[in-house]
Amino acid sequence: MDELSKTLCSSSYAKDNGVLLYNNDVYIREDTPVLALLEVRRVLGRAFVPVTVTPEAFDEMLAKIWQQSSGVSQQLVDDMDADIDLMALTEEIPDNEDLLDNDENSPVIRLINAILGEAVKDGASDIHIETFERTLSIRFRVDGVLRPVLQPARKLAPLLVSRIKVMSKLDIAEKRLPQDGRISLRIGRKAIDVRVSTIPSQYGERVVMRLLDKSNLKPDINKLGLIDEELEKLKGLIERPHGIILVTGPTGSGKSTTLYAILSALNGHERNILTVEDPIEYELEGLGQTQVNPRVDMTFARGLRAILRQDPDVVMIGEIRDGETAQIAVQASLTGHLVMSTLHTNSAAGAITRLRDMGLESFLIGSSLLGVIAQRLVRRLCTHCRTTSPLDANEKALFSFMEAPPKAIYRAVGCEHCRQSGYQGRAGIHEFLVVDSAMRRAIHEDKDEMSIETQLFKQAYSLRENGLLKVISGVTSLEEVMRVTAERGGDA
Repeated sequence: MDELSKTLCSSSYAKDNGVLLYNNDVYIREDTPVLALLEVRRVLGRAFVPVTVTPEAFDEMLAKIWQQSSGVSQQLVDDMDADIDLMALTEEIPDNEDLLDNDENSPVIRLINAILGEAVKDGASDIHIETFERTLSIRFRVDGVLRPVLQPARKLAPLLVSRIKVMSKLDIAEKRLPQDGRISLRIGRKAIDVRVSTIPSQYGERVVMRLLDKSNLKPDINKLGLIDEELEKLKGLIERPHGIILVTGPTGSGKSTTLYAILSALNGHERNILTVEDPIEYELEGLGQTQVNPRVDMTFARGLRAILRQDPDVVMIGEIRDGETAQIAVQASLTGHLVMSTLHTNSAAGAITRLRDMGLESFLIGSSLLGVIAQRLVRRLCTHCRTTSPLDANEKALFSFMEAPPKAIYRAVGCEHCRQSGYQGRAGIHEFLVVDSAMRRAIHEDKDEMSIETQLFKQAYSLRENGLLKVISGVTSLEEVMRVTAERGGDA
């Protein structure tokens, strides 16, 4: 859009002057002043026949046109190295800020751009905008941990929330129901995909924006953080012609990244790889990716049935949520397809219990399952400031599974490179269950979860033990490993 169109199409110009240029037509209200028409003619450099509409129709057209143009918003924050004073920007926003104003210099747009730019610069995965009775809080989730960034005036809450709704093509009038939307941005040289979620709360709506840096997305099976023996096991499993591979863990544990890394390793002209996802988080060239859409009854189960008629070699299901999807996935694996998916369980052995709870027979699970990877994400120690110190008696006990426990380990310190946190980035820790003959026998015999774990730990490290190996190598800290494996207790 050229500078003329930006000026004449902006909401503020249209509202103030009653004139709107769209698709080379000029729309005016019944009360548009003659001076405004003369100005448009002067700028256009030609005569025109205006289309007169009622004030109501004019406002409706303006809102519709603006939302269409902003739905694929390409907001720019060019200087990623500049220090941004977010609080100063909040003070510039007037109480009567025009939510439909498309002017880049609008204070509320500048503030949202600055917040997004700061989040990307800090490596945040999520932005939380939270409305309370007397305060408005903005927090970033960096390396899995939330930290406060800004507390602007409480009165700005509806302005920020409504503006974000407009950017993500949500209904700004609907404040009683949750809504989900997306924004495509270019911040500096980075292409950012933003998933927006709003939900009503006691004192106003809350917004969470999940940021995905598409320009930095290169899923690689060799960079998952698997130890050498686990990586070799995984590479062996994915070369099998059929069966099921599951990745388990809580929300935000990196399950999708692991699946996409596996798909990238398999991707090639000799394979037809199809997926059913909710949502499509990463777009991979060469894959057929299908989005779940409950509004039209496009569920995981229905999508899975459909893609099985598309002659696939490899099938990825974003998540197995119910018994129907689980049954179809098992049947697909038994009829010659390599199937991958995720489950929300805390351990690798827990995946077998979960499948049983969904109604699958143990003999079907044992016959179809190739392996399960349970994982968590831990914060990486900052390499600029980490230091070593000896283990105390209690810490030494944690390394009793090793023949030669370490005498000292790396610790977090904090410096200017890591914002005094002691950490930069994240890494995975894993628990890898491979269904060999002994494990298959245990599953067929309906062994409980504890018995399956006993069998598992004869051949593999537990989640906590895997993390402790990364403590020794200086990847993460002992505190981080204990934090993310706390729910498993002493046998994690």
